[in-house]
Amino acid sequence: MRGDRPGTPTLVECGVIRTRAREPLACRLAEIYDGVQQIIAEHRPTVLSIEDVFYSRNVRTTVVLGHARGVIMLAAQQSGLAIHEYPPAAIKKAVVGNGAATKEQVQFMVTRLLRLKSVPSPADASDGVAAALTFLLAPRLPTIASLSSRSQVGR
Repeated sequence: MRGDRPGTPTLVECGVIRTRAREPLACRLAEIYDGVQQIIAEHRPTVLSIEDVFYSRNVRTTVVLGHARGVIMLAAQQSGLAIHEYPPAAIKKAVVGNGAATKEQVQFMVTRLLRLKSVPSPADASDGVAAALTFLLAPRLPTIASLSSRSQVGR
């Protein structure tokens, strides 16, 4: 996603990285890492927006998703990208205006905000696009960390 000019985000590419469920976890994580590295090399983003950990009823699913987030964030960090994590409710609030929005409402608003002809496919791709939109729509206020690092530079 590009947001070169304020108010005009453009979807460049979206999708998901699929792995084979029967493969060992380490192999699947390597595939995700390699896929993210390839996307970063191709599109040269400066920022990664990612959904914060959410808790599933299935503990194993939560742990595996945490591993996947970890390799995605590692690929981004090693490529020098700024990483922004957002809780699911914050993404829904930014894109839909309601932190308890349904997946369908998020998909609808992603489609509207980007003036797409159809909903991003597969359905999970909308979640990633929504996270990117959250970054682009967020106000750029200075953080305490950025202010303190600036004050230490002048010392």
